[in-house]
Amino acid sequence: MSKSTQTPEAILHRLELTVLRRLDGLLHGDYRTLFRGLGVDLADLREYQFQDDVRHIDWNVTARLQTPYVKEYYEERELTAWFLLDLSPSEDFGSQTVSKRMQAVELTTVLASMLNRHGNRFGALFYGTSVDTVLLARTGRMQVLQLLHRMSRRGHSTPFEPAPSASTRLHDLLQTASHVMHRRSLVFVVSDFIAQPGWEKPLAMLAQRHDVIAIRLYDPLEMQLPDLGLLTIQDPETAEQLLVDTHDKAFRSRFAAEVTKREEALHDAFAYAGVDVLEISTEDDIVDALFRFSELRKNSSRLSAGSMAGRGQS
Repeated sequence: MSKSTQTPEAILHRLELTVLRRLDGLLHGDYRTLFRGLGVDLADLREYQFQDDVRHIDWNVTARLQTPYVKEYYEERELTAWFLLDLSPSEDFGSQTVSKRMQAVELTTVLASMLNRHGNRFGALFYGTSVDTVLLARTGRMQVLQLLHRMSRRGHSTPFEPAPSASTRLHDLLQTASHVMHRRSLVFVVSDFIAQPGWEKPLAMLAQRHDVIAIRLYDPLEMQLPDLGLLTIQDPETAEQLLVDTHDKAFRSRFAAEVTKREEALHDAFAYAGVDVLEISTEDDIVDALFRFSELRKNSSRLSAGSMAGRGQS
């Protein structure tokens, strides 16, 4: 049975035996690096030490005492997480056996299962051609299956099938989420970020209140166009078709230049919003991608702490 035809129960069972078991070995069951910064109560204040997380500095106390102080926390029993899921037509693209949608389904299921293991609540907002579904935040294995079922059952577009004439309005998803999430949360924005302009500011506003992680999905063919001769390509968002000659070096050069321009703009937008980014290809192994991201989050905290310590000693 192929991945795309498996039941939610079968998908979850397969991921538990393969992906989650491997992650347990790599992370030693400690997912706090991925889910840091939330679900805590203030316990005490103490002087800043090298490698402390600079986000925990109490600036009022620091200014009053002229010495950096950080807040210490107790972990709460739960945190609340939200998945903002872009399931627009462009997510159905995959040049090999795995589409961006399939990767999104499995990655979201893995993250939800990790959250559920520690009794954390999670919910989701679904975007197809608009924000059409809200799954309220709950915990439990049935919640994982409900999330997986709702992602899996949504319609898939096929090549050359008519698609909506309007491109994705990702800013609608982000703005709706800001009204739905009433408490500080961990937020995963799962998208290929192929969308109308204007989502950068709503993402930045969301990150001011929440711990936001952008999960950017892509396919290698979207990054580099091979020499395959004449091809009919279709915009999955608008259904517009175009006949192109990929044998033309000048065309491939223009394509590469547009990719570079798009990638620079996308990373500038993430930097402006101040969010951590996990970029995952349709060819990537989910375990490897999450482990790399965990290490990146860990190292970024250490670098921030070292930078603050250097400023304090200067």
